[in-house]
Amino acid sequence: MIGKRITHRTADGVRVPGTWRHAFICNGGSYFLTDLFIYADGLVDCWELVTLDEFEQKLRSGWVATSIPDGGRASAHHLASWTFGEPSSWLTPDLLLAEVRDTVDELNGRPDSTARCLAAVDVFLADRTEDNRAAARAAYLAVPETVRRYALGDMDHKDGPLRVLVAGPGGEFTQEGYDWAIAYFEERAQWLAEAPARVPADGPAESFAPAVKLYHSYPQRALEDPGKQALRNDYPAPIRVGDATYPSVAHAYWARSVAEPGARTAVMAAESGAEARTAAAAAPRREGWEGVRTAVMAGLLRAKYAQHPDLAAILLATGDATLLYDDADSGFWGENGGRGRNWTGRLLELVRSELLAGQTLVD
Repeated sequence: MIGKRITHRTADGVRVPGTWRHAFICNGGSYFLTDLFIYADGLVDCWELVTLDEFEQKLRSGWVATSIPDGGRASAHHLASWTFGEPSSWLTPDLLLAEVRDTVDELNGRPDSTARCLAAVDVFLADRTEDNRAAARAAYLAVPETVRRYALGDMDHKDGPLRVLVAGPGGEFTQEGYDWAIAYFEERAQWLAEAPARVPADGPAESFAPAVKLYHSYPQRALEDPGKQALRNDYPAPIRVGDATYPSVAHAYWARSVAEPGARTAVMAAESGAEARTAAAAAPRREGWEGVRTAVMAGLLRAKYAQHPDLAAILLATGDATLLYDDADSGFWGENGGRGRNWTGRLLELVRSELLAGQTLVD
C-alpha cells in the first residue's frame, strides 16, 4: 500500500511516480536494511533497477530477503548493526511479489487485487450463482494474505464478512453467519452509495473554484480596470500605515525591512515596487526580519484591501480559489511553478476570508 510515501525518478525527461518500503538485501551473507523503491513503469530499485520478472528472481535467490536465519548479521546504512536472535517474518517471496505488483497497479490508477476482489463480490451479490461465488473466492484468495484484513476498510470486522461470503453457508460457516455477511454487504452498499453526497462538517477540503495564477508584472500606474493585476503587491495602490503613506504594498514591505531610516526613505521614494526591492536589497536588513516578515506582510495586505474597497471586490471575486502568486525573485513569497512556498498567495487567501467574514458578520 502506497500510503503517504510518494517519490519519483526521472526517465528520459519524464517524471515516473513511485513509492518505497523497507526490505533486507542479502549480499555476501550479510543482511542490509534498505529501501525498496517501486515505480509506476514496473521497475524496482533493490540496489539496482530491475523489471518485475527480474525482481522475482532476486526474491527467489534470496538477494531480496524475506526471512533471516537465527544468528544472521544485519546493518542499517552504517547507523547500527545487530545479530538476530529467534527472528520471525510475516512475508514470503510470493507475498512480497504480490504486494509489489499491487503497488504498481495503484501507482498507475489501476484496480489492484483488493479492488478486483471487491468487484467480483459485487458481481456475485447482483447475481448469486455458485459460478460467481467461485470467481469471488478466487479473487479473494488472490489478495495477499498480509493485506486482506484491510480490504473492506473496516478494522472492527477486518475481512471476516468477505471470508464468510465467498465460502458460503455450510461447512466452516453456519447459515446464520452467512445471513449476517449478506446483511453486512447490503448495509455497506447503502453506505457507499450515500458516501459521495456526504460533506465534512467543516465543509469540503478542496476549493470549488479553479486556481488563479497571479502572474509576475510591473504595473507603473493605477488602471481603470486592472483585473487581477490589482492583486499584485507592487500594484500602485497607496496605503497608510501608522504615520507613513506608501505607494504600494511592495514599497511598504521593503521600507519596513531595512534597518536604517535613511534607507527606508529611499525605498519609499522608489518609482516602482521593483525599484523599492532593489533599493532595500542594497541596505542592511532589520534584525530578526525573517521571523516577522509574514506578520508584516499580512498587516500590509489587510491595510491595502481595507483602504481600497474596489480592489477588495476584485479579491473577493476570486471566490475560494487557490491563489498562486508568481514572484521571480522569491521562492518564499512566490509559488513559482510549484517550486516556491507561495506565502503571498496564502496570505491573500487569508485576507479574502477576513473580508468575507466582515461582510457576513461572522461572530
